[in-house]
Amino acid sequence: MSTVSNISTTRVQQPHEQNGRGEEEAEYGWWRDRSRVVISPVSSPSAMGLFAFSAATLIVAGDLAGWYGTSHTMIYFAPFALAFGGIGQFLAGMWSYKARDTIATVAHTMWGSFWIGFGILWLMIGGKALAVPAGAATTHVTALGMWFVILALLTMFCAFAAIAKNIALFTTLGLLATGSALLAAGYIGGYHATIVAGGWVLVASVGAAIYTGASLMFADAYGRTILPAGKFKKDANIPGRVIVHPIEYPGGMPGVRVGQ
Repeated sequence: MSTVSNISTTRVQQPHEQNGRGEEEAEYGWWRDRSRVVISPVSSPSAMGLFAFSAATLIVAGDLAGWYGTSHTMIYFAPFALAFGGIGQFLAGMWSYKARDTIATVAHTMWGSFWIGFGILWLMIGGKALAVPAGAATTHVTALGMWFVILALLTMFCAFAAIAKNIALFTTLGLLATGSALLAAGYIGGYHATIVAGGWVLVASVGAAIYTGASLMFADAYGRTILPAGKFKKDANIPGRVIVHPIEYPGGMPGVRVGQ
């Protein structure tokens, strides 16, 4: 005697076999429905990075703008600039990497490295390992000016990229690039007025950075927009076509959103 069992077999339909939808959407939906998400939440590291940048830049830019200071003032600023503006901001850049925010990763890592280097430089001067240039904050110091040449160039590229993000970030980076360019010209050419102007523009960038950082922090705290940043919504494309259709999940799921 033989027994026949009725076995119901379910075959998983492959992306190319989907009907009723476009090929691209079918493949996207197939992978999204069958992928596993490992959640690794991360807050907005740029809030800390922007505040760290603001704190270090304000005290130094105020000296450059002629608000206060002597030839030894920078020595007192160096430890704070190194610890908060440098290490703090550099860490924000590394966390921005985890948040998959390329602009923040580049900007915070670059300027965090600058403040680390700036702090080390002035600590060496304070420890007599290097001689302080006469009137170092106001006169011709070509070597220091070269720092700001590359900072201005790279920050300008970050500002152009930030156009795709929001107005607040674009303004912050645009002012920062402009101030850096003025400092580069002033230090290399020995133009005191240009250095002072650069200091004032950096102070303006601090104001924009504080606003942008506060916007991110308040949005995280309250779960809604408190300080509008003027966000843009622009698709990544090559003339008329989307470059990549990434597999992403609803914005309410922590740890899977691109950017901050």
